[in-house]
Amino acid sequence: MKKEIHSKNAPSPIGPYSQAVQVGNTLFISGMIGIDVSGLLKGDIISQTNQIFENLKHILEEAGLSPQDIVKTTVYLTHLENFAVVNSLYEKFFENVPIKPARSTVEVSSLPKGALIEIDAIAISS
Repeated sequence: MKKEIHSKNAPSPIGPYSQAVQVGNTLFISGMIGIDVSGLLKGDIISQTNQIFENLKHILEEAGLSPQDIVKTTVYLTHLENFAVVNSLYEKFFENVPIKPARSTVEVSSLPKGALIEIDAIAISS
């Protein structure tokens, strides 16, 4: 059975999709760009990435999960030159997670609202 997960502390989707969908003990979190609850896109790559991590935390909390439950992420960057900066922020977000999630990182030509980064995630509750 699938269940929609929606946190009022994270931005509403900008299209016809859910913030996240839970199927059994697996949570599929849609791609997040660096917008806040008002829909405002944050400025630079650091601000956008940090906002994404805040949004992910809120969605995970709504589902009763935490970053430790994330098993896979995909990072979409419009410029691979930002990889080192994003990697540093990513490492900080997962610093207290003993088993880091699997990850893919890809460069894309553009993202919604002119975002510089988007991250989606899959989490599994134990």
